[in-house]
Amino acid sequence: MTIVAVPDTVAVPAGTATLSDRRTQRRWQVELVPYRIAVHPVTQDQYAAVTGEHPSSTRGGRRPVEGVSWWDAVGYCNALSTRDGRTPAYLVHDEEITWDTGADGYRLPTEAEWEHACRAGTSGPRYGPLDDVAWHRGNSGERTHDVGGKQPNAWGLHDVLGNVWEWCWDFYDPEVYGTYRVLRGGGWFDEHWSCRASVRRRSHPTLRLDDVGFRVALGPQGGPPPPGSR
Repeated sequence: MTIVAVPDTVAVPAGTATLSDRRTQRRWQVELVPYRIAVHPVTQDQYAAVTGEHPSSTRGGRRPVEGVSWWDAVGYCNALSTRDGRTPAYLVHDEEITWDTGADGYRLPTEAEWEHACRAGTSGPRYGPLDDVAWHRGNSGERTHDVGGKQPNAWGLHDVLGNVWEWCWDFYDPEVYGTYRVLRGGGWFDEHWSCRASVRRRSHPTLRLDDVGFRVALGPQGGPPPPGSR
């Protein structure tokens, strides 16, 4: 797999995502229109090409960038959009972020979009045998690995489970946890039960952790796909 500065994205069809929260025992459905999502998490090379920064604790250009906060991820999305001639998706007002849903710029997926893309039409906890699709505590050697080294799901997405947790747009539970944002997917240091399509984790948007990265999305009114997309 060739890793380029412009994220390679795939088209995700419309559908219904059924989300659940183990803590509250709540289940809810979200109707989704078509959108695009990156084939793999943003790599260290891709992040550096846009920001000039190397925040990851363990270096490797093809490894997913980690050690990035939710705010860092939002900043990357806007900077990448500006570089590529797209309208930034996020409006920044001091410590408040507004998503301009009509903009054609890069953005973080919602957690419903993330889970829909992760499952790729499947209904089980994973889209394949764990060791075949994910880097986790049992096989990672307690470190990140180059993206694309495990089998993709049916829609061609790599590393949706394992390697690094991924920031999503959504608040986790604002009534209880305030500004904490959702993380999905499990990471290189997690046991098997965390590397499942339905698992939700939370983190403060300013925290930078060595098992947390992100991938980008476009649409639903995201304009034409960038070069190299399919």
